[in-house]
Amino acid sequence: MRERSRPRGRREAGGSGRSAGGAASPRRERRGAPAPAAGGSRRLAMEEGAADLRQRKKQNCTESDKMAPEERNKENSKLGRSPKYMLIQRFAKLFFGCLAAVTSGMMYAVYLSTYHERKFWFSSRQELEREITFQGDSAIYYSFYKELLKAPSFERGVYELTHNNKTISLKTINAVQQMTLYPELIASVLYQASGSEEVIEPVYFYIGIVFGLQGIYVTALFVTSWVMSGTWLAGMLTVAWFIINRTDTTRIDYSIPSRENWALPYFACQVAALTGYLKKNLNCSAEFCYLLVSASTYTFMMMWEYSHYLLFVQAVSLFLLDSFALAQTEKVHEVYKIYLFSLFLGYLLQFENSVLLVSPLLSLVAALMLSKCLQMNMKKGTLMSRLLKIMYIYLVLTVTVTLNLLLKMFLPHKENEHLLKFIEVKLGLNTTKNFTMNWLLCQESLQAPSQDFFLRLTQSSLLPFYILVLIICLFSVTQVIFRRICGEPLKETVKLEDGRIGERPEIVYHVIHTILLGCLAMCLEGMKYLWTPYVCMLAAFGVCSPELWMTLFKWLRLKAVHPILLALILSMAVPTIIGFSLWKEFFPRIMTELSELQEFYDPDTVELMTWIKRQAPVAAVFAGSPQLMGVIKLCTGWMVSSLPLYNDDDLLKRNENIYQIYSKRSAEDIYKILTSYKANFLVIEDSICNEVGPVRGCRVKDLLDIANGHVVCEEGDSYAYSKYGRFCHEIKMNYSPYVNYFTRVYWNRSYFVYRINTVISFQS
Repeated sequence: MRERSRPRGRREAGGSGRSAGGAASPRRERRGAPAPAAGGSRRLAMEEGAADLRQRKKQNCTESDKMAPEERNKENSKLGRSPKYMLIQRFAKLFFGCLAAVTSGMMYAVYLSTYHERKFWFSSRQELEREITFQGDSAIYYSFYKELLKAPSFERGVYELTHNNKTISLKTINAVQQMTLYPELIASVLYQASGSEEVIEPVYFYIGIVFGLQGIYVTALFVTSWVMSGTWLAGMLTVAWFIINRTDTTRIDYSIPSRENWALPYFACQVAALTGYLKKNLNCSAEFCYLLVSASTYTFMMMWEYSHYLLFVQAVSLFLLDSFALAQTEKVHEVYKIYLFSLFLGYLLQFENSVLLVSPLLSLVAALMLSKCLQMNMKKGTLMSRLLKIMYIYLVLTVTVTLNLLLKMFLPHKENEHLLKFIEVKLGLNTTKNFTMNWLLCQESLQAPSQDFFLRLTQSSLLPFYILVLIICLFSVTQVIFRRICGEPLKETVKLEDGRIGERPEIVYHVIHTILLGCLAMCLEGMKYLWTPYVCMLAAFGVCSPELWMTLFKWLRLKAVHPILLALILSMAVPTIIGFSLWKEFFPRIMTELSELQEFYDPDTVELMTWIKRQAPVAAVFAGSPQLMGVIKLCTGWMVSSLPLYNDDDLLKRNENIYQIYSKRSAEDIYKILTSYKANFLVIEDSICNEVGPVRGCRVKDLLDIANGHVVCEEGDSYAYSKYGRFCHEIKMNYSPYVNYFTRVYWNRSYFVYRINTVISFQS
């Protein structure tokens, strides 16, 4: 049995050797066989090479299979340590970034407080002198804050404001709705609820809140730039540019209580949250960003009467972002829902403010929501869908305009019609002699920006870097849009080596948003306060972003130096160099500002307010320029005939009528105008009556002459002509008929106060 089993084993071994070896058996066959022909030998050689190759592959595969478990163990051990290391690294980065953001905001708030103290000597002033620093509409807002604190209860104070008949003569207004006094309501509640009456004076508490909000403003810009670039170095550079260009980024120096100083910090928080919400790889924080967008959007809408116009610009940016399929449609439409919720909630809580219902924001969002199904069906990548996408944009715009016109036609509203007329005149579509329109056109904030504005931005190196970043991002976005039109899908994750910064939806949004705001800023200088802060943010993000430099290097096709390494180096080196240059040039100027004591003292206004409080009857009504009336209302509490507010047609008409005291009209005409508003005292400002403006034709008396038809043009020159002299000049002469209607009771170098006679005496 052993002998039988051995041959069988040899045959099995031989068979297995031939099948496995594949090279030994042919050699044995060739030894015993005759030599083949030339073609046969060539075939045999090729078969031998193929067999050797197959054998090497099998050996390599078996070796790799043997080594794979060891390599996997090594990789798993490395991955086991990396999460802990990455967690510590991320925590440290987040901690120091948040610390830098909060510190920047706090330091900016302290800087504003110190600068305000140095400018006005606030701590060494009496209450009356402090209140005089609030000019124009700022005085009105702070006066209502004082009234709320003086009320016996908060509920009673709110009722008196909503049924206010002690501010403007012959007029009962809802001051909370008409003047958007929600900031003052919140400030008064916080002041009384926190028990600050015994700790801090009301004026310090009020301006402290505003300065604190400005600190939040800067922190939000810091976070936005940080989220976009991935490094908090961009946030530091944003804050530096913001402070250096403070005259062009904020109006906090001129009017602390203005609505935009209360509202824009919330808008900056909304933009920061929206930036995080639009990011692709921020799913863990998407819910938090969504809640923050909701809360900040509604708060922003409640703080500023013109907030829905700025949100409309933002909605247009999101609409363009979604139209080219550069962001997730679901996220964009969630933001649209936030707009709708904020509009309707604001409509209810702002005493059914119909202006919100006829706003372009509501019309645009409604048109977009109606077209949602059509938009989703078009993103298929076909030629027909691309053509329909263009029609979709046209459809949305058409429905928006039609819906807005229908709402204005059927809903009763008091929208500012003078704004539409102003836009027509500003664009050259119409001409007018109306005093209010021409006065608005002459305001510096409503004119085109001057060359000094661009020069200041260039000197701080902000404008050149912004233009560089904007061009790179714009070209990259254009490339992405072209790829999307060609049917190429977006990458789920954009890597640094891809060099496609235009595929990030938050970047595309900011590019579109800054372009739209920039177009508005080029038309109206006042819009620069909305545009310049985001110029600081976008420029700082760009120079600190390796992806932006990598996008540029990919276009240039660098080969001498590794582009990724160079992009990382430049993203650290360029902002560092910019920071050191800004520190060297502008830091001494800022410290000089803080150390220099300025003097703001207006003794003539102080004397006027003191005389009114001591001599004028409590029931007296004062008439004069709207700016001065706001200060009189704040400092004395007396009733006035007009206010520096421009969102009410009746108040605008009042202002124009009372401004006639500086026109060339008769004493009888002026007397009839003033008595129609039950005015008892008239205050004439010498600065307006003898105004020598830099631009002829923009002085108040020039605009009145144009509106009244008292201008005669001869040989290209215009002259004011009337059979009556200028009232503000003639009344100082103390001759009839002026002394018959008015009696001078007080005067100083700047102001002349006249009592309006109730019994007219016609003495010669």
